[in-house]
Amino acid sequence: MSHSPRIVITGFMGAGKTTVACALAAHLDCQMLDLDDFITARTGRTPQEIIDEEGEPRFREIETAALRQALEQTPARAIALGGGAWAIADNRALVAQHNCVSVWLDAPFNLCWRRIVNANDAARPLARDRGSAQLRYDERRQFYQLAAARVEIKATSGVADVVAEIVELVKR
Repeated sequence: MSHSPRIVITGFMGAGKTTVACALAAHLDCQMLDLDDFITARTGRTPQEIIDEEGEPRFREIETAALRQALEQTPARAIALGGGAWAIADNRALVAQHNCVSVWLDAPFNLCWRRIVNANDAARPLARDRGSAQLRYDERRQFYQLAAARVEIKATSGVADVVAEIVELVKR
């Protein structure tokens, strides 16, 4: 599938970006990259540690540099962005420059929040309470809508169905 475009998955925390990118990579028989994991491997610190120690603006700089490196130096064809990466214009420009297809997993806030809480995920530094997470979700939707394709995510959405829909959207 190396001739197919790279697919960059965006969406809010808990939308299923990493899960879908893994399944998509398996379906397309290609490599997958989770940008947050890539950042952790490059820096030796998790996104949460970077944000806690240096602040979100510094994390976003590191994230953009990591995305550039991932697009220029890795063979990954299915890439899961962090929840806030797509809100940064430089990141959207990098994705466009590398002829990637961006896909927004549009999950309702209540589903994302339920997944965040159920995962008991302390690694989500920007969703420490429901109110701030809702505010962030609402702020980011305007950017997610800039993705080339949108896949509606429901509580009943199966990963295989989401992958099939993405594959169809990319063919168009």
